[in-house]
Amino acid sequence: MAALILTTLFISCGVDKNLKRGEKYLALGEYYDAATEYKAAYSKTPAKEREKRGQIARKMALCYDKINSTQKAIAAYRNVIRYKQDDVDTHLAFARQLMKNGNYKEAASEYQLVIDSVPDLQIARDGLSGALSAPKLKEAGSRYTVKKMDVFNSRRADYSPMLFGEEHDQLYFTSTRNEAEGDELSGITGTKNGDIFFSQKDDKGKWSKPQRVDGGLNSAYDEGACCFNADQREMYITQCSSDPSYPRYAKILKASRSDAAWGKPTEVALTRDTLSSFAHPAISPDGEWLYFTSDMPGGEGGLDIWRVRITSSGLGGVENVGAPINTPGDEEFPTFRPNGDLYFSSNGHPGMGGLDIFIAIIDDFGQYQLEHPGYPLNSQGDDFGMTFEGPHNRGYFCSNRGDGRGWDHIFSFEKPEIIQTVKGWVYEMDGYELTAAQVYMVGNDGTNEKLSVRSDGSFEQVLTPGVDYVFLATCRGYLNHKEELHVVQTSDSEEHVLQFPLASITVPVMIDNIFYDYDKATLRPESTQALDELVTLLNENPNVTIELSAHCDYHGSQAYNIGLAQRRAESVVEYLVQHGIANDRLTPKGYGKEKPKVVRKKVAAQYNWLKEGDVLTEEFIKNLDADKQAICDQLNRRTEFIVLRTTYGMFDQDGNLKNPPKPKQKESNDLNDGFDIEF
Repeated sequence: MAALILTTLFISCGVDKNLKRGEKYLALGEYYDAATEYKAAYSKTPAKEREKRGQIARKMALCYDKINSTQKAIAAYRNVIRYKQDDVDTHLAFARQLMKNGNYKEAASEYQLVIDSVPDLQIARDGLSGALSAPKLKEAGSRYTVKKMDVFNSRRADYSPMLFGEEHDQLYFTSTRNEAEGDELSGITGTKNGDIFFSQKDDKGKWSKPQRVDGGLNSAYDEGACCFNADQREMYITQCSSDPSYPRYAKILKASRSDAAWGKPTEVALTRDTLSSFAHPAISPDGEWLYFTSDMPGGEGGLDIWRVRITSSGLGGVENVGAPINTPGDEEFPTFRPNGDLYFSSNGHPGMGGLDIFIAIIDDFGQYQLEHPGYPLNSQGDDFGMTFEGPHNRGYFCSNRGDGRGWDHIFSFEKPEIIQTVKGWVYEMDGYELTAAQVYMVGNDGTNEKLSVRSDGSFEQVLTPGVDYVFLATCRGYLNHKEELHVVQTSDSEEHVLQFPLASITVPVMIDNIFYDYDKATLRPESTQALDELVTLLNENPNVTIELSAHCDYHGSQAYNIGLAQRRAESVVEYLVQHGIANDRLTPKGYGKEKPKVVRKKVAAQYNWLKEGDVLTEEFIKNLDADKQAICDQLNRRTEFIVLRTTYGMFDQDGNLKNPPKPKQKESNDLNDGFDIEF
């Protein structure tokens, strides 16, 4: 009898130690370690102590719930109910886990139990609605296709993908795989703390093996859920630091990119609140707002989506995005499609189980309308973390569907749709891309947008069928260039490609494809296209005067060459005048060999035996092989122009501006240099 008492006391003491450690871990948010202790305590507690086993099972269920161990959570909730330690919250949480397991019929019964007890509990009514509609959603399907991306995934959790690069050829994501920094396992998940990894796509479309991001970005702490600003020079990430005696609070950090490497991140001070979590950053397409997830007071309940304005002087005040996006449940992982649609995940709206992806679209009245994209983008598991490949409705997301351990994995998605885009290239005539250029897009549907140019001189924008567009490319030190585009309805997606070669106002501009009869000044018919383009350029820049020059090589007498070049320049001027260009805007000038061509980057790239800055003088050419001499002679025989004035016709005889600028109404209507676009 004494031995039995001692054994009972020993077991009781062991249970108490497990419970004490479990409470400590739970208070710190270390759910995996807490679940381990509660499980040990549960197994040591005699079956006859029903109340105590039920209470421990309740703690176990909570922990398994938090770490997405759905099967174990369901078993624990069943024990809570079995030992009659359940309440409304138990059945509500149990119903959610049943939904995540695809047990929709049983989940509906549990939600109904909650509603019978608390008829006005909206979150239960929404849950019941989801349980009843989920089987129909799965059966109906959608136009989305999804595919698990084994190249990105490991035997641990991989989540929150984010495409990077102007060609969307890099993928950043969070992973708890063995290659993550540090040796310790997280008390929250039982795996390593998450680090940011990335994969690169090659020219053949093959993704590389993911590598941990070097530099100061990753640490021994938990990093994840990153996003980038518009110029992709700044990364926002979520970090959860460790403290052995303090609960875990997620915070948002920002890192800068320099020389193709990410620096050490610094905390973004959103508020003075030090007791709330801030996570899952997302930048709006216009770059004016930072969206994030938080449990700070003042929301709709649970985790909510908030936002803060980004200004040149820092961040403004935070605001809750409110209904219909936020609910008493959890709303997390905001992200944007480039067209402005907000994607987020929620377990508070009726869905298929776990976190479902929802789309918030702004209607004509400026209000958000929610859309559930259906199955298979959504599933019975957690679905979240969208990233888009430019304007297309394809990209990557993550889900823990079908994973018994609750670990997240990266999937691709695509929804075929008819989309028309324009891709333009802005570059210097006879030169390379102009990254400082600005492009204005105006449509007869009221569109009036300013488009930024990427580092390769390109821009991309979605178009609306049936609209007539005008695009104006401008850059300081260059003449404007305009292109028009009429977009018709098509049955397939289409990309319209436009070229914007800008003429410099400081250096001579080569006019390609101007041809004359041999040893004459007569323009050949194949010169018409280039001449018409020059007419267009001068019409688009009506305040410009130019010197139109023709050049010869060094062969022949100087006097003869100058005379021939002069007549050729005059032929071009005559053509321009005949096509509406005022004669006093044009100065024809013929040159012999006295102005040899200066090699620029584009020509040097074409002929690797020339380098930028070479001057094609007679002496330089005669030191070359015969074939190369012929090429240089051809380069010297050219027609070009240089801008003389940019104020033609702007002033009256008294020196006053004829058309003084009107006060600006909106910045978006400022089309630079007084350029007016009409349809």
